[in-house]
Amino acid sequence: MANMAQAIRMALHVGESRVNVTEIFGHDVGAPLGGGFTATQGLKTAWNTPLDERGIISTAMGLGLAGDRCVAEIQFCDYIFNTIDLMKIAGNTLWVSNGNYNMPIVVMTPVGAGIRGSVYHSHSFDSWATRLPGWKVVMPSTPLDAYGLMISAIKDPNPVLFLKPKALMRVRGEELIPGEPNDEKQLKSMIDAPIGDRSKWTPKWPKLEEYEVEIGKGKITREGDRATIVSYGRTLLLCNKVADLLREEGTAVEVIDLRSLYPYDWQMVKASIQKTGRVLFVNEDTEVTNFGEHLAYRATTELFYELMARPRVLAGKNLPGIGLHPNLEENSVPHLEDIMHETRELLAEIP
Repeated sequence: MANMAQAIRMALHVGESRVNVTEIFGHDVGAPLGGGFTATQGLKTAWNTPLDERGIISTAMGLGLAGDRCVAEIQFCDYIFNTIDLMKIAGNTLWVSNGNYNMPIVVMTPVGAGIRGSVYHSHSFDSWATRLPGWKVVMPSTPLDAYGLMISAIKDPNPVLFLKPKALMRVRGEELIPGEPNDEKQLKSMIDAPIGDRSKWTPKWPKLEEYEVEIGKGKITREGDRATIVSYGRTLLLCNKVADLLREEGTAVEVIDLRSLYPYDWQMVKASIQKTGRVLFVNEDTEVTNFGEHLAYRATTELFYELMARPRVLAGKNLPGIGLHPNLEENSVPHLEDIMHETRELLAEIP
C-alpha cells in the first residue's frame, strides 16, 4: 500500500500527464530532493524556486490568471504566514472580477506536529486557512483520500489549499490506490528515487486510474450511536483508535473524517449529532479561535434542543510554539489518552 507522500506524488503525475498541470514548483520541489517529504519526486514539471514564499504564491497567481493549472508548495506551513495578503487576493479574484477570472491553482503545504519539528516546523494552519474567503481547504488522513482530493483540487477552477499532515506522510494506507501494484516493495522500486546519484533515474509510473474525492464531502470512518467525534488529518486516526477501544467495551462511537475544512459536510455532521446527541470536535491547532469552535457554535445554535450534552472541543494548547523535547510536543497537542479522556467525559455527562 502506498504511503501519503507516494499517493500525492502519483496524483500529481496524473495531474501533469492528463489534467494539463503545467508547473509544479516550490522550495526543493524539483530534482534531486523532490520536496521535503518527497511528494514531488520524479515529476516532469517540478522545479525549484528560491526560498521566497511570497514569490511562490504570486507566481502561482500569475499562472492561474493566465489560465494555466499549477501546484505550488510552501515547504512548511510555518512559513506561509507572510503570504496571507496575497492569498486573500487569490481568494477574492473571481468575486471582484465579477466572475470573469478564475484562479485554478493548488497550494500545498505540510502542517501540524508529530515529527519533532520544534517551534518553527510544527505549526497548524487549518484555522487560519478557513478564514480565507474564496479558498477551498482540504486535509486528508489516508493516502487514498490524499490521492483523490489532490486530483479534485487540480481540476477545480478555484484556489485550493491542500494541507498535508506531516506526521502521516510516511503512514501507509489500508486501501489500494486504483492502479498501484499490490506489492509495496514493487511500488517503491518504481517511483521512489534511489539513495545516491539520481541524475539518470526516472520513475516507472503504474497505470493509474483517476479517482476523485469530492471536495466538501466527509466520510464516516466508524459507525456508532452513543456520541459523535469529528476530526481530520493526524488526529482522525487517533479518534478511530479511541472508537475501536470503546467498541471493545460495548460503546459505539461514531467518527467523522471531515476531509474538507471548507466547504465542510455539515449535513453529515448534523445527521450524526441528531442520532447521538453528543459531539466532540478534535484537531491539533491552538484552542483559541479554533476551527472546532466554529463547528461547536453551529452545533449549539442549530441543534440545541437535540443535544444531550454540551459540545466539546479538544485542540492544541494555546502556546507560542511546540517544544523540541518529546514531552513538550506530546503535551501541546491532543494524543490518544487525551481523546479517550474527553470522550469518556462526554459520554458520562448527564443531560
